[in-house]
Amino acid sequence: MSEHLKHNNYERPELELPLKDSKLLLHSCCAPCAGEIMEAVAASKIKTTVYFYNPNIHPKEEYEIRKDENKRFCDKLGFDFIDADYDKDKWFERVKGLEDEPERGKRCTECFDMRFERSALYAQENNYRVYATTLGISRWKNMDQINDSGHRSAERYEDVMYWDFNWRKKGGSSRMIEISKKEEFYQQEYCGCVYSLRDTNKWRKENNRDRIIRGIKFYS
Repeated sequence: MSEHLKHNNYERPELELPLKDSKLLLHSCCAPCAGEIMEAVAASKIKTTVYFYNPNIHPKEEYEIRKDENKRFCDKLGFDFIDADYDKDKWFERVKGLEDEPERGKRCTECFDMRFERSALYAQENNYRVYATTLGISRWKNMDQINDSGHRSAERYEDVMYWDFNWRKKGGSSRMIEISKKEEFYQQEYCGCVYSLRDTNKWRKENNRDRIIRGIKFYS
């Protein structure tokens, strides 16, 4: 096993893509979620390109911070980084009528679908037979909801498949925090969209906690 996959009590088996001799397109939502996954595929010598397509992130300043943090870690590991369009207007059109849906509800499904449909299209157009996402490593997300969306998007193309590897297992979620602290990644305090920001601040107010101040909190 590669030494790069051993960290204190954490040990992940060397990874293999479901299609051998392929390269991986990895849709990334942010550096904290991506860190452990990027480290694992790098140690497994899987040729990987990170695809940053997240038009849900609000506002633009928050988007730029999250993107730059992700690119910083890509540069460190030598990964190619694709900065996809920030087409927020199309995102708002996509979730119109779902503004009051709860987290993990229909709005999130539409959000995942939009991001994964673009990821699968990019994979198909650029000869990536396998794509995956970093979203599922977070315990705040519904893994089945994410994987269902990932598979639906891949089914549009005969030559693209979605890799639904469970990144949480074997201590992956704990290692995600460990890497975030080591790299001092930006620590976002809401999922990303304007509605998650609204609902998080509402919960904080109801529980006598301070409102979110964006752009100032980092792992340490």
